[in-house]
Amino acid sequence: MESEEGLRWRKQALKPIKTKTANKEGEDSVNHHQVEGEPLSPSARLFHEPHFNVYIIAIMGCKTQIRPDVAKAGLVHTLLKHPRFSSLQVVEDGGEMKWVRTKVDLEKHVIVTELDPNMDDADQYVEDYVFNLSKSSIEKTQPMWDVHLLNVKTSDAEGVAIFRIHHSLGDGTSLMSLLLACTRQISDPQALPTVPGVAYKKKKTKNAMNRSSGWWIWRCLIGFWWGWQLFWNTVVDALMFMITALFLKDTETPLKGPPGIEFTPRRIVYRTISLDDIKLVKNAMNTTINDVALGITQAGLSRYLNRKYGDSKKDDEASKTKNNLPKKIRLRSTLLINLRPTAGIQALSDMMEKDTEAKWGNWIGYVLLPFTIGLREDPLDYVRQAKATIDRKKHSFEAIFTFTVAELVLKIFGIKKASALSHSILTRTTMCFSNLVGPLEEIGYYGHPMAYLAPTSYGQPHALMINFQSYSNKMTIVLSVDEDTIPDPKQLRDDIVDSLQLIKDAVIQKGLIKEDHNLNKI
Repeated sequence: MESEEGLRWRKQALKPIKTKTANKEGEDSVNHHQVEGEPLSPSARLFHEPHFNVYIIAIMGCKTQIRPDVAKAGLVHTLLKHPRFSSLQVVEDGGEMKWVRTKVDLEKHVIVTELDPNMDDADQYVEDYVFNLSKSSIEKTQPMWDVHLLNVKTSDAEGVAIFRIHHSLGDGTSLMSLLLACTRQISDPQALPTVPGVAYKKKKTKNAMNRSSGWWIWRCLIGFWWGWQLFWNTVVDALMFMITALFLKDTETPLKGPPGIEFTPRRIVYRTISLDDIKLVKNAMNTTINDVALGITQAGLSRYLNRKYGDSKKDDEASKTKNNLPKKIRLRSTLLINLRPTAGIQALSDMMEKDTEAKWGNWIGYVLLPFTIGLREDPLDYVRQAKATIDRKKHSFEAIFTFTVAELVLKIFGIKKASALSHSILTRTTMCFSNLVGPLEEIGYYGHPMAYLAPTSYGQPHALMINFQSYSNKMTIVLSVDEDTIPDPKQLRDDIVDSLQLIKDAVIQKGLIKEDHNLNKI
């Protein structure tokens, strides 16, 4: 457990540096380009509120030992070229927060820990290192990021690099894209990684229907029905958002944290599995990678909660073989979606190499994603339910509505009220969930071949955060948990992994496997 003094430290708001612009003798001053710095966006300012001191963590396993001098040289020519990574966040006399360029001391930002490469239980050492890292904040007198290099041999890497970046620097997707823009393909050291976009399947229309003279009537009816569903879904989602902000809470389950959970350290555990197993289920059930990820998460959470509720009963052995779940469990994930179009890897790479411009910043909207918790006789029902939920959420303007509401609250009532609105939404839901698409091929980071990539965060007001990150032919499942709420995070992680195996076995047994030569397509 963290000390009481440590908890008090984490509870403090991340206050930016205050600078004065007066030129009188004896007073602090900033030069002209500092005064004329770019203001922080409202979303960036939000992450300086006491309840939103959030840090993004990216754990990168390398297939070789990490050479600190090479890594530092690479940072100078890539990441430090981005203005957010070489800027302070200052408050002027009028209270406005601005970015101010500064000189970066890499000795403070790159922390190298030399260890016995063959030390015992290296996996536990790395896990404990990240746990201790989540107890602290970065010094306020420097840019809000750092890198920790651990040259220790774990079960799946020869060295580990841990990036820690304050969320005010950007949204998770943009920051991960920026890190990937610093990498190159192993097979072609001059080529950037290939990250696939979202592919939409086009429905084929029968020629006979196209030739029908009444086809335009059907098109009008279909278009009307499509528009009506979009309108109705948005209204329902908007109403659910508002009543959640006011009073609607998730069920108190063993996964839901108490008030103040954002100030506690996080235990981060992860497991790398085969992406081909997920694709096999996806192709067999005609779904997406995201559908399968959500489906196996629902199955894993159901297995875990059923065990937890069974443990609370007297007849333990009998209770674990039957359904111990309450009849109705409301369990939702809050998805934070950046509505600003994210710059591609190529644009970010050009920005660092050629000093060009690229879109950057947070336009955050909320989506409340319900999880269906229950035991199913047919494991494939978890994926079917997940697909229905995601398809329903795609057909809604919920994220745009919630972003608009948050912006109005910010402009009318100020940052404190906007922070309170966001905090009320997050604390009344149970968890965070995300699925990020990574490179298709193997890549290297400053000449170090990457074995896996595990992104997550700490400082959010949830006791549980689950992230899926694909890379080449692998998928890494990452859990960030509060140990007081979830004392056995590895069991929960294993329940999710085992659920994939159960669903894969069911697909094979039902003979649903399709001969698909495009298995490697996302």
